[in-house]
Amino acid sequence: MTGGSAPRAFRLRRLVERLLEGAVLALMAALAIIVVLGVFFRKAGAALVWYDEVAATTLAWLTYYGAALAALRRAHIGVPTLFEALRGWPRLAMFWVSEALVIAFFAVVAWSGWRVVVVIGGTSLISLPWVPARLAQSVIPIGAVLFIVAELLSAREAPGEPPDRAEPPDGATPRDRVESA
Repeated sequence: MTGGSAPRAFRLRRLVERLLEGAVLALMAALAIIVVLGVFFRKAGAALVWYDEVAATTLAWLTYYGAALAALRRAHIGVPTLFEALRGWPRLAMFWVSEALVIAFFAVVAWSGWRVVVVIGGTSLISLPWVPARLAQSVIPIGAVLFIVAELLSAREAPGEPPDRAEPPDGATPRDRVESA
């Protein structure tokens, strides 16, 4: 990788992270408002007909976008204890095999989600007939692709040795460096 591409990759990663953070915050705020409105109107004896469907859809969107953000920060599904116990090529092999499996899984989710969007065609939400069901269900392929993008953007920082346990280049152990400081 050339010297100029690393800053570009970093900027792209930061841009995607900021966009996901904004989407997650907006969805959390929207869900909070929807829930408060739903409770308020239900207590007032005038339940909103669209509340359950819109709250569930918003929660699904929040879940997919939040999962992509967690993946970008390498804070999602994993077995960190096992991964951190490995060194050298076994660690690298485990990392790339797990990356390949995660990306393959989300590629299948994206493809299946796209098939769902195609199948539901011209249907709409039950409680809001003017909202296409495709809009609500598009979160499946979009979220899966975002997860794949997040995995790819964060992959280069993950497979290395942990800094606190890595052997220093001069052959001294981390403990030797602490004692000599």
